[in-house]
Order: sequence, then structure tokens, then C-alpha cells
Amino acid sequence: MQTPAKAPHLYLVDGSAYIFRAYHRLPPLTNPDGVPVGAVYGYTTMLWKLAQDLDEADGPTHLAVILDKASHSFRNDLYPEYKAHRPPPPEDLTPQFPLIRDATRAFSLPCIEEDNLEADDLIASYARAATRKGWDVTIVSSDKDLMQLVGRCAQGEDGATGGCIDMLDTMKNARIETADVVAKFGVPPDQLGDVLALMGDAVDNVPGVKGIGLKTAQKLIGEHGDLENVLQAAPDMKKSKMRDNLVEHAQMARLSRQLVTLKEDCVLPVPLDDLRLDGIAAQPLAEFLTAHGFTSLLKRLDAGIGSPERTNDLNPRKRSGPAGNDAADSTVSGAGERAGLPLWPAPDLDSYECVTTIERLDDWISRAFAARCVAVDTETSALDAMQADLVGVSLALGPNDACYIPLGHGDDDMFAQKPDQIGVSPAFARLKPLLESDAVLKIGQNIKYDINVLARHGIAVAPVDDTMILSFALDAGRGGGGIGNAHGMDSLAETHLGHTTLTFKEVCGTGKKQIGFASVPLDKATRYAAEDADVTWRLQHVLRQRLPDEGGTRIYEDVDRPLIPVVARMEREGIKVDRDRLAALSAEFGEQCVTLEKDIHALAGEEFAVGSPKQLGDILFGRMGLDGGRKGKSGQFSTDQAVLETLAGQGVEMAARVLDWRQLSKLRSTYTEALQQAINPQTGRVHTSYSLVGAQTGRLSSTDPNLQNIPIRSDAGRRIREAFIAEPGNVLLSADYSQIELRLAAHMADVEPLKEAFRQGADIHSRTALELFGTADRETRAQAKTINFAILYGISRWGLAGRLQVTPDEAQAMIDRYFARFPGIQHYIARTLEQVRSHGYSETLFGRKTYFPRINAKNQAERQGSERAAINAPIQGTSADIIKRAMVRMLPALRDAGLHDVRMLLQVHDELVFELPAGDVEAAGPVIAEIMAGAAGPSVQLDVPLGIETGAGPSWGDAH
Repeated sequence: MQTPAKAPHLYLVDGSAYIFRAYHRLPPLTNPDGVPVGAVYGYTTMLWKLAQDLDEADGPTHLAVILDKASHSFRNDLYPEYKAHRPPPPEDLTPQFPLIRDATRAFSLPCIEEDNLEADDLIASYARAATRKGWDVTIVSSDKDLMQLVGRCAQGEDGATGGCIDMLDTMKNARIETADVVAKFGVPPDQLGDVLALMGDAVDNVPGVKGIGLKTAQKLIGEHGDLENVLQAAPDMKKSKMRDNLVEHAQMARLSRQLVTLKEDCVLPVPLDDLRLDGIAAQPLAEFLTAHGFTSLLKRLDAGIGSPERTNDLNPRKRSGPAGNDAADSTVSGAGERAGLPLWPAPDLDSYECVTTIERLDDWISRAFAARCVAVDTETSALDAMQADLVGVSLALGPNDACYIPLGHGDDDMFAQKPDQIGVSPAFARLKPLLESDAVLKIGQNIKYDINVLARHGIAVAPVDDTMILSFALDAGRGGGGIGNAHGMDSLAETHLGHTTLTFKEVCGTGKKQIGFASVPLDKATRYAAEDADVTWRLQHVLRQRLPDEGGTRIYEDVDRPLIPVVARMEREGIKVDRDRLAALSAEFGEQCVTLEKDIHALAGEEFAVGSPKQLGDILFGRMGLDGGRKGKSGQFSTDQAVLETLAGQGVEMAARVLDWRQLSKLRSTYTEALQQAINPQTGRVHTSYSLVGAQTGRLSSTDPNLQNIPIRSDAGRRIREAFIAEPGNVLLSADYSQIELRLAAHMADVEPLKEAFRQGADIHSRTALELFGTADRETRAQAKTINFAILYGISRWGLAGRLQVTPDEAQAMIDRYFARFPGIQHYIARTLEQVRSHGYSETLFGRKTYFPRINAKNQAERQGSERAAINAPIQGTSADIIKRAMVRMLPALRDAGLHDVRMLLQVHDELVFELPAGDVEAAGPVIAEIMAGAAGPSVQLDVPLGIETGAGPSWGDAH
């Protein structure tokens, strides 16, 4: 029987997008003739991988790569300012364009480009012609303009049904279909051009209508159907700034519609039938790889391997430097893997430039615009971004191509001579356009700090990349030295670059001899500061290229990276606290502690230091002879929280009083006293600092001060929350996910009884009590609540016994009964542990990986600790991902709703806290709840609803 011919399927590759992605993906590299080929090499590997992936997927029958031939197109004739803001290509990229065309042809692929047309127009024309012949078309790109074509199906030339169009985003390895366009832009593809015309495009300099963003454009097109209808209806709209702008800029909107409209009737330079794939001939490809020194790729071609890995093929483009500064092989370490690192020269601290004149600063800024990518670091007088003085800024454009710009060096003595340096005002007048340019990527290590420092000088840094967050997206759970330290620059430089960085102590000294950075001589300051920028640039290029290979792109690009400016803004907002109330609480807690101490001494029969674990242990287990005492390696009895809670549950009054004393003492020192000291004298508010890498599961952590550990259910915790207040005329609004981890567990473990209970809005703990004990009263509900949460944390029989004050056998019976009633939970736990043991990591619904290197440890305590953490990580991590997605979407949604005075101040576990005018509560509450409830979509569709509880009041305590 003859096999039917495969239906034609044309793939159109947006080659121009590939070029710039390849350029930024790899460092500057040269071929044996000294010609820059970093982008060529990256483009070649990307094209090779695409060919392999499509071959394995049995994808195209026809394929072409489409390129932009020149910067000028017919759109410039319509509007001379079109793309006028785009800087020229980087100097070392321009000579690579013809080589990229050669690379395409070496793969025996058509390389198509035309004068006066953009690649998008050629793609649209080929797609239209192919679908009319009945062919399906896939556009390999993520360009929003091309999304106008998605889902379109043509009428065939013979009257039969034609082909249809979709897109393939190779960065996310995801198809883009009509539903995806609607999810991203709020309208179907055939209305996308109208939305783009209204909102404009700063990158391409499409003017649009002033003041209209995506949400407003969505709403207008949704209500009126198309752009022309919007413009005709504008004069009759309710008086507003938007209406005025629509009337005033109507012609610009119509012009913008022309600029974003794809030209679909171009003459096809190469006939469709000539785009047929006939395989990749080895000889031309081998000749190309040989000519440019791509030896590892050549070896893979000889071996018949489909796709190249990251390799050390090429010679680095070197800067002049001291002898012995030639590059040496280096490696990137991962979970037992070793991947190739480009051959860069080792960091040369004497090669950095100290920029002290406007002329030299202008040169660096010009080069940064041309490079489209610059590492940025600030040097300050303190760690508090909201109060620190700016001392200097460093930039890096490549390995050893870095500088330091001193701005505030010199002693405070007004008579002391200060070194030559550019003033802050003239320097920022020049740096501001660079740091705010959409066309230049700013790279930082913990760039949130730099964003906040520079924001206080009127600079809004964007767009950004963060090496610390990149590392966390790739390697959460790997490395030592604490969660945050594993992703610190010093640790990353050692791990990924084999380089030991200059430390702050080496530059500024320690103890009484320590000096501020402003007093450091410029030569030493330059070595230290510019090295930070240089290392950051290198780390970004190393870590970035790992993202697609290791599955980190989705979590970094969709969750973590967009969150950076959001969290930075929250930190700048801060929250007001009532100093007098805190002082009164502190005094009251102090008196209560004194009273508790007297009670504890009376119960003990003698006075002792209640805060001394040794003395307390000797009293409880020595003199009083209580059971349950165990000594640690130090030889003293343990009196930790669990021990005291067990004793208190057994009726030991003294243990209960000590627990109360400890809580009050901690609240007094950590909050009622410390918060008074934390009030910023300039803003009158408390500004916490959030870490995006402080918790292994992805949760944000709060420090200086920590606002996430105030007890939720205790009266003392509530009263402390009452000291967090709104400004006059405002209120605080709290929005909290209700039982989100249980809801996620029901979805992820596919537990139908729990899912149904959540859908019905039932009391989940009462439902669990009925399932386990046959009745739901106060006692069984409390037990069910403990079991529900404890099992998700992988609790042992002994741990549950301690919490419920039952025997281990009774606790085990409850666990067994729970698993019998909800077998999906047990299967989820087994499945999760199996994956972590075999792969080394767990994964959230959004693809966040958390590594557990001790999951197979021989030491039982280490292994069991990893197992407990691994069971909960996918659930808690997914919960963290969801609230992060809500935070990113929140302010744009509020702005689109006209709620411009609503400010997001705090994120505490599953809760967001806002400050807003009292009159906006009724309008803002539903918007906030809607964003939080839908934050998982469209990436993840949950089987259970996410419940949101909101409340508002003059204080945080009143809002609960």
C-alpha cells in the first residue's frame, strides 16, 4: 500500500529576532581570521537546534529564514520617525550580518530578504500565499506584530478549505494560538492591530495615542469593535483626558494603524515550491564550520549528532593587558554537570578605567547604547537603599571592558581636597537616558537595590536582568553558605568563573579602622567597583545561556524577572507606623514580661535567668525531674519550642509561662522596639527589604525589619499590626489567599472530595473531620486542621503526635486513615519523592525547580529533612509563584480601572497589603480579588477556585 504524501507545512523563521538573541546570548568571539563571530556562532547553534527539534517533531515540509535587509522600509516613507529611536547595530555585530546569511545557506535553507520591506511583511505575504494553497503555516517567532496572523485560515484557490497559521516561540518551546493571543492582549488576532495602534510602541517609535496603554486599548476595542469606530465615538465619550487625547491624536492613531499593519501582498522573491526541505547537505555546512573555526560543531556533524552543545570552540576577542592574561579553560558547575564556558580573559583589575570627565563618560554611554546591553552597579555609603548616599556608578560592556564613575568621593571635611570627579547632576543628566532606555538591557546583581538607589535620584532603571535571580531560577537549593549566600556575587564568581573577587573588607578595612567607601582612593575604588560590574556582565552571559537548556526560561521570564521592579517599588513605598502606640506596647510587654518572670520563679521555687536555656533545662529536668529531657552535644538539656510545647500540653504550667515570656520578649525586641528605630526620618515610614532568593521554595522573605513573622492569631500579634496605620484620609486593605496550599494540594494530588469541597465553598477542615472521624465538632475540626497542614509538610508520626498530644501509634492511625480517605495525597507524596530522588529536584506547576542534594543522603536526619521539604516544595512554591504573578499584574490592573492612588505596600506569605483613599475601597477590592483569583492563568488552569478574603480599616490589624 502506498503511503500518502505528507500535507505541506511551511515554517517561516523570523531570522532577525534570532540574530539579536544570539548576539546577546554569547560573549564577543572571533574566528581564526580575527572577524567577530559570536552572534554567528550563537545563530548557528540555534538554527541547528531548531532543525533538530522540528525533525524530531515531524514538522515542516517547507522552510525559509526571513531577514530584514536594511533599516529603511516603506514605513519610514509614511512616518520618518519610525524606529528613529533605535540605535545603530553594535559595531561588532554589523560585519556578522553577511556571515549569518552564509550560515543560513550553509544549512541549505533559503535566506530571503527584500529592499524596502521588513521581515514581518515577507512572512505575512508568504503565509497568505501558502495558506491559499491549502498549506498550514508556522511562524517561528514571538513578535507581537506577527501575532496578528495567528489563527487565520484561508479559502483555498480551488474553493476548498485552505491552510491555517500558528506561531512557535522557541524560547518557551510553546505554540502560540488564538487563545494565547487573547490571553496576552485581551483581543483576538484580527483586532490586535487596532490595540497596537492605540497603545503605540516605544521600541519602534509607533506614536499611538498618548496615555493609552494595553488595558485601556483592550477595553476600547472590545466596546467599539475597531480603531475607526473608537475614533468616531471619541467626541461623544464622557469628558476625560482619554477622550481629549483620542480626539487630539486621531490622525496619529490612524497613522499608527498603517505602521502596524502587515503588508501581505508582496511579490514572493522565491517561489513557494522552492522552499521544500530536502535535507541538510553535509558538505557546505562542513565548509562553513571549518572556515570559522567551529570545531566542536564540526565534530558533531562528523558524528552525525543532531544539535550542538555549548562548547569552547572559539578564540576570545582579547583586550590588551598584562602578560599572562590569556584566557584559560573554565567550567560552569551544575548538578553534577560540566558545561563549556567561553574563553574570556581573566578579570584584570588594572584594566578598568576611572571616568572623571564628561567626555569620557559620553564615550562610555555611546558605546553602551551601541552594545544594547550594559552591566550596572552602584557604590553607596550604607546598605539601606532608602537612606544611603550614592558614591559612584560602575558600568561594564564586556570582559575587562569596565569603568567606575566616582560621584561622591572625598572626606566630609569641607576643607579637605576632594578628588577630581564628575558632579552628580551632570553625570545623571547623561546617564538617565541610558539607564531608562528600552533599547538597552541593564544587568545587575541584586539590581533591585540599584533601582531604588537611583530612583531617589529621579532615574527609573529599565529593562533589567538580574544575575542573582537568574542563579536562583536555575540553582535553587544547590550550593552552600545559606540560601541567599549561594546566589551572592562572590559565590557565583567562584562557582561559574573560577574567580575570587576583591572583598569590601580588603578595600575598606574592618573594625575601628574601617572607612566608608567615599573615603577609598579612586584607584582602589575603581578596581573594586568596576570588577563588580565586569563579573556581573560575565555571570549574566554564562547563566542566560543555561536558561533554555535547563528549563529555567519560563519561571525567570514569566514570574521572577517581572517582579523585580514591582518589589523595588513596594520597598520605596514603605508603610507608616504609629510610634506612640509602639512605645506604649513596648512598655506594656515589658511589664508583662516582668510579671511572667515572677510567676515562673514562683513555680520553679527559685530565681534564675529565664532567658538562659541551660538554667531553664536544669530547673525543668534536673531539679523538677520532668520526663522528656534530652541533652545535646553541649551536655545541656534542650528547651526549644517543641520541647516546651510538649510539656505545656502535658499540663506543665511553668513551660506554658516560659513560652508566653519568650513570645512577648521576642515581639518586644523584634517589633515594638526595633520598629521605632526603623522609621525612615525622611519619609516617616518603615521600609522593609524583600529578598527574592531568601526562601528555597521561591517565597519572598523580609528583612530590616522582618515583617513576615508577626504572629497571626495571637492577641499580641494583632495589637502590633494595629500600629501599622494609613495616612490621614487613607485606609489599609488586606487581601489574603484562603487556604491556598490546601487548594493547590487538592489540585496537584487530584483529590476529588477536597476539590468538590472547595468548589462548593465548604469548610474544608470540617469536611476532613467528617471523613476522618465521622463527626465535625470543635475538637475534631481542630485535629483535622492540624492534620491537613501537617501532612503537606511531610510530618512524621512522632511530629503529629506532639502536635495533637496523642501517642505515636494514635498519630500513625490518623495518618493511615487520612491516606485511606484521600489516597491521592499519598500518591502525590510518593510521586514527588520518586521524582526528587531520581532527578534531584522538585518542580512547581510553573516549572520552578528546587534542588535537594541531600535527598539520598546516608544520614537519616539529613535525608528525612530533605524528604519533608521536597514534599511541600511544589505546593508552597506554586503558591509563591501565584502571588508573585498577582503582584506583577496588580498595579497595571488598578491603573486601568482608574485607581491611580492605590499603592501596594507589603507581601506577607499569602497576603498583600495596600494603602488607598477610603473612598476607593469599594472599587479597588473587587479588582484586587479578581487579579489574585486569576493569577495562575492562563499558564495553569486549576481545578479549584482560589478564595480571596479582603478587609479594610485604619490599621493593618483592623483590616483583618
